[in-house]
Amino acid sequence: MTPITEVEGRRLALSNLDKVLYPASGFTKGEVLHYYAATADALLPHLRDRPVSFLRYPDGPDGQQFFSKNVPPGTPDWVHTAEVPRSRSAGTARQVVVQDLATLMWAANLVTEFHVPQWRADAPARADRMVFDLDPGPPATVVECCRAALWLRERLAADGFHAYAKTSGSKGLHLLVPLEPVSSERVTAYAKALAVEAERELPGLVVHRMTRSLRPGKVFVDFSQNAAAKTTAAPYTLRARREPTVSTPVTWDEVEGCDEPGLLVFAADDIAPRLARHGDLFEPLDDPDRARPLPD
Repeated sequence: MTPITEVEGRRLALSNLDKVLYPASGFTKGEVLHYYAATADALLPHLRDRPVSFLRYPDGPDGQQFFSKNVPPGTPDWVHTAEVPRSRSAGTARQVVVQDLATLMWAANLVTEFHVPQWRADAPARADRMVFDLDPGPPATVVECCRAALWLRERLAADGFHAYAKTSGSKGLHLLVPLEPVSSERVTAYAKALAVEAERELPGLVVHRMTRSLRPGKVFVDFSQNAAAKTTAAPYTLRARREPTVSTPVTWDEVEGCDEPGLLVFAADDIAPRLARHGDLFEPLDDPDRARPLPD
């Protein structure tokens, strides 16, 4: 029998709680749901008001994975949704907006990574965040990503920006920057210019193009996730990896001190102690006093 639980007055059917989703550690679906419930206070502000895309992996990371922006079949009528543009030529789509704990737990029961754009549902393609996805090409690791991140932090600071770092939950790092809302097109152009500058200043470390042959041993500074149609893994989302790794905000001291890859790998069980110690390191992203305009 599928257990029924009540969350904030909503009845939820939570299924297959004993199913092992992460074979390397034996982490179960019940533990996934517990993780999201325990982390909700930190996670929800980074999902709220943003149309969510789901990377679903109902049989674990070794099973089928599928990415969806549309509202999943069977979505309860109390789940908030928003109609947002797909692109300039493809009309609109209706997507889930995770506004509360009940919706978060309903979505977590689908076994999903949470991905969000850099804009809010009420202002499509008006970005209030800028992102750089730092992806290492083997044999480069997150250690090289940290070196690139430190250069980008200083370059962004020269233009008046505050940058915040998190692990991707996979191999690399994400840098996020709070902005005064501006068109995604302008943000993408600015981010690309900084990626090109980073490659010019750090030619042995950074590449700004996705071409695979250019990437071995270097850090690909991916600026493209600032495009209105693109999304990035949300802070605190679990990832579909062999272990239940989490996209985890980190301090700049941790970035500066990263001299081996394992130092910046965090699993679900690491997050509660980190939140107790640091709070939500990404909370300033929603502070209007930290948002800055793009340079003219």
